[in-house]
Amino acid sequence: MIRRTTDLSPAVRAGFDAIIDVRSPSEFAEDHIPGAINLPVLDDAERAEIGTIYVQQSKFLARRLGAAKVARNIAAHLDGTLKDRDGSFRPLVHCWRGGQRSGAMAAVMDQIGWPVTVLDGGYMTWRRRVQTALYGEPAWSVVLLDGGTGSGKTALLSRLSERGVQTLDLEALADHRGSLFGATGRRQPPQKLFESRLYAALEALDPARPVVVEAESSRVGSRTIPPALWSAMGQASVIELDAPVAARAAWSARVYADIAADAEALETALGKLPPHHSKATVAEWKAMAQAGRTLDLAAALITEHYDPAYRRMSARRDRPVIGRVAMTEVSEVELEKAATVVLGLLPRIEP
Repeated sequence: MIRRTTDLSPAVRAGFDAIIDVRSPSEFAEDHIPGAINLPVLDDAERAEIGTIYVQQSKFLARRLGAAKVARNIAAHLDGTLKDRDGSFRPLVHCWRGGQRSGAMAAVMDQIGWPVTVLDGGYMTWRRRVQTALYGEPAWSVVLLDGGTGSGKTALLSRLSERGVQTLDLEALADHRGSLFGATGRRQPPQKLFESRLYAALEALDPARPVVVEAESSRVGSRTIPPALWSAMGQASVIELDAPVAARAAWSARVYADIAADAEALETALGKLPPHHSKATVAEWKAMAQAGRTLDLAAALITEHYDPAYRRMSARRDRPVIGRVAMTEVSEVELEKAATVVLGLLPRIEP
């Protein structure tokens, strides 16, 4: 018997052996439930072909040809990805709205004897859940980890997580390091997929405890922080990291070594600097890059570009600073010390 559900709570999702998304690869790439696997019953070309036949020729012909393609694709999945699944396999299957595509896969699975469940409403049930959380009222107590460029915020966030602090790494979720030089070499997830990743990370957190988030602008690379989280960040208490320019430049040169080693990527990033920097200044920075003077370039950018922007942004904020963490250098040892200090500050903002 085919079961049906609309419950996508973490506990329910974890109870299935697999979440199977039968939409086309392009639909899956745009967004999907984190952890789902894509077993399309029609690929992108097939879906376009059947749609064209449906509109321009015959609905009956489209259904017949589509059914044949769906049957062949399901057979391929049974002989491929699903071939080692035994009789206890418990899948949750869905398509866009829980219609024909998921119904076809579920019918075959039911005949096999697998206890299959179909997600009523399909992917859109998931999307509504994400939108409700990320576009509604803030539901999290956020603490911002702030500080000038190169102060090791991302690295400190990781150390806090290892010590049991609730953290949210927006840069990891957006696959971008959050600055002009932040590209990872990989394509960022689409906005909807970024939001799905973000929601999945947030729903795993305890709302009664604070979550530490690195201070960001409203965009991480080309991905926008959704309104509910952005609002929570705007109301957050702040812990500031402070380190000398030379120390931050040395850390930045190490962290962004991949960009520094790629002359074309570095040239592209420098070309995106805002126009208030003079052509002579940008030309000087490009000359440093071409000469391999990475440390000098990092120090110049921090002093003349990032720090002035940080001061302007800080002056516009009206958020309580609950503590400042001073570091003589940005290093593994100093970051461990900083983590201890932050742990001592967090109880001050417990709800």
